Amino acid sequence: MTATTTNIVEPARRQPRRAGFALSEKQVWALLFTAPYIVVFLAFVVFPVGYAFWLARDPHLYVELSEDPIFLRTVVNTLVFLIVAINVKMVMALFLSGFFTHKRWWVKVLAVLFVLPWAVPSIPTILSVRFMLNPEWGVINQLIFKFTGEDGPNWLNEPLLALSMAILVHIWKSLPFWTLILMTGRLAISHDLFEAADVDGAGWWQKFRFITWPSVRTLYLTCTLLSMIWTLGDFNSVYLLTGGGPADLTHVLATLGIRYLRLDQLDLSMAAIVCALPLVLPLVYFMMKRLSR
Repeated sequence: MTATTTNIVEPARRQPRRAGFALSEKQVWALLFTAPYIVVFLAFVVFPVGYAFWLARDPHLYVELSEDPIFLRTVVNTLVFLIVAINVKMVMALFLSGFFTHKRWWVKVLAVLFVLPWAVPSIPTILSVRFMLNPEWGVINQLIFKFTGEDGPNWLNEPLLALSMAILVHIWKSLPFWTLILMTGRLAISHDLFEAADVDGAGWWQKFRFITWPSVRTLYLTCTLLSMIWTLGDFNSVYLLTGGGPADLTHVLATLGIRYLRLDQLDLSMAAIVCALPLVLPLVYFMMKRLSR
């Protein structure tokens, strides 16, 4: 009797196993809400990047690129663009951030005017600069002729001068942003440190060297890394101002792909863009490493 009862009770105690993988109601709703974002990410990020790598998969493309003198000139232009633009704008941003921390009404007015180039869209501002640099009827050459009686230079038809103008435009457009970022770092420094330095008779350079720079150094280096990534992908400053000319001698890696697209060479265009990865990936790595500290 006891054995019979035990055999009847034990199956009743066993819980039925779930068949397959089941989601809770909250997990189902979470997937439904995130599905549109996942689809957009796959369609506009993963697929284009994957398709670009697929088009640039042939090693012969990179051999052909290395034999193109325009590509070699573009690599040099890109390095010059990065080295000059980043160092100049970050050093200027560091010192201008100190100037705009002064609490005077005219400094606040200048700050508003200073931010305008960054706040206004790139296309109208850079195209307006291009019109100003026109050698025949541009306002800059007209002013040069008015005050000196001589014709101004042909700004965008000389490769070195045109690339220099593109670098200046890039600095002019992005300088306000980095100045604001570094200014927030300066404002976070305790005023007690500067008051103590005043009591000790420290000058402005000593205050900067022993108080300001140690406080904003980490922020400055992080901004420099991020600026290098953004500058490497800056398309507007070069393409809208020079179009890569004259004679395709002012291209950077961000604009070189357009040249090959115009020549109906899509695979070379993608290969030229992929060539920027050896510069981008180390920057991204160091950037994420600093942010994870």
